[in-house]
Amino acid sequence: MASTSAPEPPIGAILSGVLLMTATAALFACLDTTAKFLGQWLPSAEVAWIRFLTHTVFVALILRVWSRPETIATRRPVLQVVRGALMFATTALNFAALQYLQLAEAVSIMFAAPLVVTALAGPMLGERVGLRRWAAVLIGFCGVLVITKPGFGTLHIGVILSLGSMITYAFYALFTRLVGATESAESMIFYSGLVGAVGLAPVAVPMFEWPAWWQVPFLLATGAFGGFGHFLLIKAYKIAPASTLAPFIYTQIIWMTLFGYLIFDDVPGLSTLVGASIVAVSGLYILHREHRLARQGRH
Repeated sequence: MASTSAPEPPIGAILSGVLLMTATAALFACLDTTAKFLGQWLPSAEVAWIRFLTHTVFVALILRVWSRPETIATRRPVLQVVRGALMFATTALNFAALQYLQLAEAVSIMFAAPLVVTALAGPMLGERVGLRRWAAVLIGFCGVLVITKPGFGTLHIGVILSLGSMITYAFYALFTRLVGATESAESMIFYSGLVGAVGLAPVAVPMFEWPAWWQVPFLLATGAFGGFGHFLLIKAYKIAPASTLAPFIYTQIIWMTLFGYLIFDDVPGLSTLVGASIVAVSGLYILHREHRLARQGRH
């Protein structure tokens, strides 16, 4: 792995990466909300498997891989498989955790991932992370805690599953930037779906339950939300540093709050509004700091 600092990209690329990451957070919130909704009737493994299966089919159709195999050509097949395995592990563990946890509880644990990303961005990717960026990430995480007020008095199965999902997501994010340095976004999004569809099949197929007709559109939507969300995530990590983008996944809590109110009738309280403000300020500070460093020509 690289051990020296990577050059800072232009501020325009950083801004584009931030916007892509924010859109990714919205799509992931749609995915989690849909999965929790479907989990009331269908096994979580089945929902996750169909999410990856539809993801793979959609991408194959869009790319027309049967006539354009060069779009999914890869020079690093092992890393593609490892990255895909991390992605489906993240999704499967998170969907399982949502069977036991509230949306706010699950997302509060998942949002510890940027701390892991920031800590490992240096040794794995060669990105320098300064004290001010560390402080902004930590403050953003504190904002998440203000929103969710997690109380983990006992380490039950839902918390363990969600912690596992958080750790695999952090490594998935790092591998996305690592693999994205040489691989196309099209190949990455295709293989991540294919690995998930193949890897989950032995678990999901034996417990498969035929969905009701009205559940089918929601199942198909999971593939669209997940596939397009990860496509935007790949694009973001190809143009901006992982440690810079990490705090902006926190914006997912805003979408979670909105969907919780509209779909599950959860009314946000004062702590949610205060915490969301802290999260937004921490992310905006990161962007402001990157802009200053770019203007001064510093790394």
